[in-house]
Amino acid sequence: SAQNLSEEFAEAARQLKKEAPRIQFGKIDVTHQHDLRKEFNIQAFPTVKFFVNGSREDPIDCKGVRKASAFITWVKRRTGPSTVLINSTDQAEAIIKSDDLAVIGFFRELHNDSVEVFCETARDVPEMAFGMSASEDVCANYSVQRNSLVVFKKGKPVHYEVLEDGRQNKLGLTRLIKTFTLDLVTEYNIETSVKIFDVPVENHILLFTPTNSEAFNEIYENYQSAAAEFRGKILFVLVDTNEARNGRIFEYFRIRDIDVPAVRILNLTSDAKYKMPADEVTMENLKEFCQSYLNGKAKQHLSSEEIPQDWDKMPVKVLVGKNFNSIIF
Repeated sequence: SAQNLSEEFAEAARQLKKEAPRIQFGKIDVTHQHDLRKEFNIQAFPTVKFFVNGSREDPIDCKGVRKASAFITWVKRRTGPSTVLINSTDQAEAIIKSDDLAVIGFFRELHNDSVEVFCETARDVPEMAFGMSASEDVCANYSVQRNSLVVFKKGKPVHYEVLEDGRQNKLGLTRLIKTFTLDLVTEYNIETSVKIFDVPVENHILLFTPTNSEAFNEIYENYQSAAAEFRGKILFVLVDTNEARNGRIFEYFRIRDIDVPAVRILNLTSDAKYKMPADEVTMENLKEFCQSYLNGKAKQHLSSEEIPQDWDKMPVKVLVGKNFNSIIF
């Protein structure tokens, strides 16, 4: 909530006051400051912006940061080096064990495009520890090839990514790494809904199913396997249709009891919805659906009610999704 965020923000200000007195924290109630709201194009609340070198031009947006510790890390990585330079295996181990999640970049040299992209990504993902190394010993110890990164979760490697020089996209990398703050498949509820929207992946796939059905385990396994393949590109969400509090989502997607298990993709930017053409929730069907969506080949799903029998009896015709195109266009 906004109240929580405000408290975490204040806590970060208190802690940084001793360590970095040059960094000033302030807050503004824009309900009365219309000019400021317009100047900085404030759309949502609360919004946090970071102003650098006394300039009002182009402040940096601080998105999705909710905890004091993450605010502190975010600010430090903007004002100083964003990753720790690792020269020994001991140092690497210390970073891997320092946090639930850690990302280590292994490089041939410390000045190339991949390093730059890696450091920029670290600035945008303050929820985890970042380190990088060009030491032969360190790379050999983890037996990884140079110019790659490894994500560690609770001390164990969970993802390996090769960084192709000059071709690695910072946004893509940020999205991929941020997804590790969530489970591979995230069950939708009040707590997780906030986290789901904090991860900057705009494509969400939702599986609507009762979690206590006989077929659930098999369906869920297929869904998890597909999730591993599309990590960073599509966020996999599970919606338990037995949970009464999820009713609003069914309404939004127009899902009825007889439709489940149902699979939908939602694009958050355009609000477009897509329905999986196949009925069976198999690995093949899920992969085909996700791939055709990413290739731009999936058909948009416009849930429409049936055409009323007397739609054209009166001077004002009744239109629904199914007859809209043919009548209007």
